[in-house]
Amino acid sequence: MGPSCWIFHQWKQSFERTVVDAEVTACTVFLHDGDHGLSHDNWPIPPDLILCVENQRSALLNSVKFIGHSPQPQPQAMDMSDEKRLERLSGMLKRRGFLLPAFEIHGGAKGLYDFGPVGGRMRSRLNQYWLNHWLKLGNVVEISCPTVTPYEVLEASGHVGEFSDFMTQCLACEEASRADTLLEAHHPNPDGLKRDELEALLNQSNPPCPACGKADWSEVSAQNLMFHTTIGAGSSGRPGFLRPETAQGMFTSFNSLYRHFRERLPFGAMQVGKGYRNEIAPRQGMIRLREFNMAELEYFIDPHAQSDEDLSAWDDSPLTLLPDTLVETSTTLSEAFESGTIRHATVASFIGRTMDFLMEVGIDPERIRFRQHEQNEMAHYAKDCWDAEIHGSYGWVECVGIAHRGCYDLDKHEKATGKMLRARREFDEPRTIEIDAWTINGATAGPAFKAQAGHVKVAIERLPKDTTFPVNVTLDSGETVLVEQEHVKPNRQTVKETGEWYIPHVIEPAFGIDRILWHIIDHAYHELEKNDEPYTLMKLSSSIAPVDMAIFPLFEKDGMEILARELHQRMCSAPGVVSMYDGSGSIGRRYARADEIGVPTCITIDHQSLEDGTVTVRKRDTGEQHRVAMDSL
Repeated sequence: MGPSCWIFHQWKQSFERTVVDAEVTACTVFLHDGDHGLSHDNWPIPPDLILCVENQRSALLNSVKFIGHSPQPQPQAMDMSDEKRLERLSGMLKRRGFLLPAFEIHGGAKGLYDFGPVGGRMRSRLNQYWLNHWLKLGNVVEISCPTVTPYEVLEASGHVGEFSDFMTQCLACEEASRADTLLEAHHPNPDGLKRDELEALLNQSNPPCPACGKADWSEVSAQNLMFHTTIGAGSSGRPGFLRPETAQGMFTSFNSLYRHFRERLPFGAMQVGKGYRNEIAPRQGMIRLREFNMAELEYFIDPHAQSDEDLSAWDDSPLTLLPDTLVETSTTLSEAFESGTIRHATVASFIGRTMDFLMEVGIDPERIRFRQHEQNEMAHYAKDCWDAEIHGSYGWVECVGIAHRGCYDLDKHEKATGKMLRARREFDEPRTIEIDAWTINGATAGPAFKAQAGHVKVAIERLPKDTTFPVNVTLDSGETVLVEQEHVKPNRQTVKETGEWYIPHVIEPAFGIDRILWHIIDHAYHELEKNDEPYTLMKLSSSIAPVDMAIFPLFEKDGMEILARELHQRMCSAPGVVSMYDGSGSIGRRYARADEIGVPTCITIDHQSLEDGTVTVRKRDTGEQHRVAMDSL
């Protein structure tokens, strides 16, 4: 083991630093400041592994030596049997047409994959199941926005300035790596560290380069992850990007959505599509890609309205939660919301609906947990954020993010464009309001601004009373005009307001379709033995299985193949049904090929079928067979 450990400074806080020159016999040891007022019995680790240090940390850090075993914060490494299983699984996925390296005949490209004839259908079914799952809410619609996005949109959203990862380069081989990824073995949450903290830990731990094995690193720098492009040709082209997420198109479409829903909240918009991020170092197959499939829902709510979410549907189904206290617990959503662990009822409801979706498409519920973002992880505007993490061959992987984003996105786009992105709420009783502001002086502003005078009036009446003139004012059209003192006059009046305009808040569940699909396959993949030979069984949920049924003639002769093909064509003509015909090899081999790609049902046409019109139906998971009339299928 490497000579490092984690210091846990205070209850409810994250790990922060690394002890240098400490001898440890395990990956993680916990230190705690003595002034915590808690019994060691409350800690989720053995008491003999806790060292309390009261006001002496700086003096002891370089001299403490640890002996003992301690748990790791999360699974990191696979044993050799897992590595070999992963190799066999990856080989099968390529051989059977689930996932293929893109452009392989030209040498391929990191972070880019093809979905083959089996995987492509499975992904489409997963996408459609996701859409159907959220459409059941009744106040959610599907939209589709361009993947090419103008510069101004992503500048307003903050992506141009902040959508970055920290990168370092190996000075020996020039391989670029994400700094936080290099430091995963040296810190429990390196993704939450700032640039200078990453650089200090990198210099201290000096991890080997994954490409060449050397340990000689450049300074850590921020790398924007968006793919640049130009919209239009020649000098008239304008800068743009391939979208890093689907969300921004739904925010900029808010007014259209508001009209569609008859100006009543809450409502949601969702879309499934491609996202693009120029990852510094794509890795772990489908886990980190440069082009990926995502599904996002933007749910707009009135922050002052009382939520009517009913969480009782999940009262009999406790979930595994890892709140920002870092103490994993099993609890119901009602209990978590009432205790304040989950801070909004709609967030709690969406956590429950996400759990339902993941189980329905085939994720093992025992390998799902919901982890709350710590304060140093969350964006400054976020109210609450939870990740659905799934455990598989690569350890715990974030696959869904459920974020209460506040009014940040609509507010940013409103300020950048001058276009109102608001909803209206009516008061229970009219309110009398005193207005002391500005309006235009018609005698001077009319001749000065002519046709624009009305637009100038709207802009002037938005200005605060302490505005000094002259001042440049931006109109709703985006044009800026100079308003002099002579163009305005005080506007003092008493008005009766029946309601007010406000910026809605947004709750966003964002699903990584590729990561979810990978874990569905990972959990469904079973290696068995049959007749003393290795046998693969893929126990995919019938809701997203790429092929619904496989149809086999026992032999391709005596008319059995004709009847089998006729049945195959009949099944393919049924809406939403995918049938596969296979007449090659022994019937046992054909069953094995179908089991390997997760076909739930196999149908065999034999001699008896020619006589009485019955067929043999075999179920994948049990291997049970029974005869039914062909017309009943």
